[in-house]
Amino acid sequence: MRGGGGGGGGGGDQEPDIDRLPIDLLAQIFALFTSFKDLAQASSVCRKWRQGVKESLAWRERLSFSGWKMDDDSSTRLVLLAYSLKELDISRSRWSCQITDYGLKQISTAKCISNLSSVSLWGSTAITDKGVVQLISRAASLQHLNVGGTFITDASLFAVADSCPHLKTIVMWGCRHVTEKGLLVLVNKCHKLESINVWGMRIPASCFVGLLTISPALQIQPKRMLLTDERLSMWPVY
Repeated sequence: MRGGGGGGGGGGDQEPDIDRLPIDLLAQIFALFTSFKDLAQASSVCRKWRQGVKESLAWRERLSFSGWKMDDDSSTRLVLLAYSLKELDISRSRWSCQITDYGLKQISTAKCISNLSSVSLWGSTAITDKGVVQLISRAASLQHLNVGGTFITDASLFAVADSCPHLKTIVMWGCRHVTEKGLLVLVNKCHKLESINVWGMRIPASCFVGLLTISPALQIQPKRMLLTDERLSMWPVY
């Protein structure tokens, strides 16, 4: 059909089938893409495809940049378009996303941030409390947070405690600049907190006993961090 010359004489100028698809159908197709590189290439084809890519991002409830080579600007552009986003994973690996405080500040302006239920900043060594506080202070619906492998301090935990009343789990693997003060404030204020991962942190064992006094049902991972002797029953209850 595309190359025929009979009849009307305009067969060679026919619009390709895919270009006749409505934008909402294009968006559904682009929503199946898992490669951000492919999405970027699709958006550069024409104005209609660019709009289709934008609408596909608006429908997404999860974005994961883990394993992709993303920077502050490219990550921000995608998050700003993801109006329905619930889960955001900007974990860092050796060759992938390298977010900084500037990127977190830009991302924090996105409309979706207040609706996020899960955020992972795993291994993002270029971020500090400045960027984390900026993001977390707007994430009032947050239930799951992974800040393992970062250099955050108690300041970030204070922001979580003040801004995330629905928090259920938090991973602080290797966060060696967090102290027992930050943990105590977190557990005191986040009444829905169910589990914390404190592997590799420089926290005295007595602190974990105190956390369980505040919240007896709290699961502290790894379990070997917990005291198993009689000192648990001797901890004073206030």
